[in-house]
Amino acid sequence: MKRTFYISLFVLFATILITSCGPSDEDRAGLKLSHARALLEKNDTVAALLHLDSIPELFPKAVYAVNAAKNLVSEIEFDLLHKKEAELDSLQVKITDLEKPFDKEKTPYDRYTQYIHKRQNFQRSWDRSYIKVQLDERGDLWLSSNYHGEQWLNHTGLRVYDQGDDAKTEEIPVGDPDNHRSDFMEAKWEKVTYRNGKDNGVMDFIANNADRRLKAVFLGDRYHYIILETYDKQAVIDALALSEALKKKKKLEDEIKDLQKKLDIK
Repeated sequence: MKRTFYISLFVLFATILITSCGPSDEDRAGLKLSHARALLEKNDTVAALLHLDSIPELFPKAVYAVNAAKNLVSEIEFDLLHKKEAELDSLQVKITDLEKPFDKEKTPYDRYTQYIHKRQNFQRSWDRSYIKVQLDERGDLWLSSNYHGEQWLNHTGLRVYDQGDDAKTEEIPVGDPDNHRSDFMEAKWEKVTYRNGKDNGVMDFIANNADRRLKAVFLGDRYHYIILETYDKQAVIDALALSEALKKKKKLEDEIKDLQKKLDIK
């Protein structure tokens, strides 16, 4: 009986001894801090920040390691902020160049500034059938098919093609706000706008095949065929490039604001 008691007592003391001799919270937090620094040396900033952010949650009593982790996070965020600001400055120079083929306008009916390609403005295009590309200051991009003729087509879509390759928009039914028509004297105008991806890849198809003799057919009660002008294809290419740059600019600006907020920079 006494032997059993002594064995139990020995096990208890051994457990206490092993526990007390194990790594402390400060030691374990220090290992995680070292691992984060190693990740930074490998330029894996995202993983390093995840490790550093977890230290205060996992080891709140490890005061030294927690403070060291917070200071290191601040250093990383300051470095990121400077890099993103420099990237934004460089991107703005690129955007200024990409804007050159466009006129900017904002009417009382526009929420955002619109980019109109100079080769597709009203003066150059009011009396022809063509495809038009537009975008706004956010980088949102859309396509429209514009018909001018003597008879109504009641067209609801557009297909662009060449030698068996093609792309086709979604259908925008007559009566939809994005299917507009007007007439004056003998002239008929129809404009169908494909927003929010409803061009269904037509713009990318045009940009990727701009060197080909692309044709377009207006799909409606009657079909109307055109050959895409070189400058209309170039307008699509220019708009896609500017759209990408404007969206990247917005993303960078948001990231910079978030970093400034974290660092309490006004």
